[in-house]
Amino acid sequence: MAGRVISVVIPTRESGNLLIPTLAALVPGAAAGLVREVLLVDGAAHASNEIAEVADAAGCEYLAGPADRGARLRLGAQAARGPWLMFLEPAGLLQEGWTREVRSFIDQAERTGGAEARAASFRPALDGFGLGTRFKETATVLWQVTTGRARPEQGLLIHQRLYQRLGGHADGEWAPQRLVGRIGRGRMVLLRSHMLLPAA
Repeated sequence: MAGRVISVVIPTRESGNLLIPTLAALVPGAAAGLVREVLLVDGAAHASNEIAEVADAAGCEYLAGPADRGARLRLGAQAARGPWLMFLEPAGLLQEGWTREVRSFIDQAERTGGAEARAASFRPALDGFGLGTRFKETATVLWQVTTGRARPEQGLLIHQRLYQRLGGHADGEWAPQRLVGRIGRGRMVLLRSHMLLPAA
């Protein structure tokens, strides 16, 4: 897999304080030549200087988008230049080793002609200690294995062609869940690498 292939799309809305760790976790992907660009699609009611400043400092592309969540995600996908899209939430924190796992998934998909037949999400890990936190993690994984439906916070890795064939994100707050539903259980892969999420 030559060159940078992933465009990362992050929908933001008054979430500048959550972005720094999320963007820092993407640095290994950029250094490895895996991440081509990061697009912050902001849906604040007024132009968000905070998000724009974060984008400028981190070398991301800032897009002023509508308040509608689905429309923001669709706008990011339309602006993306990489063949693969990775949708992330501002609070999601990719864990060590994610670049190797994603590269392996993409290599296999492209080698076997499955780029338009498979999408992937990350395994959830909750930020916290204790049996309650671990139980929630296990319940989330079991729910995805049973239903084949990843939660938006787990991220979504999908090829542009499959994304377009499925019609992309519809309008509305529940657009990410509806897209995962259209992908279907048989085409969704749960990666071994983790996405650290707030426990609350």
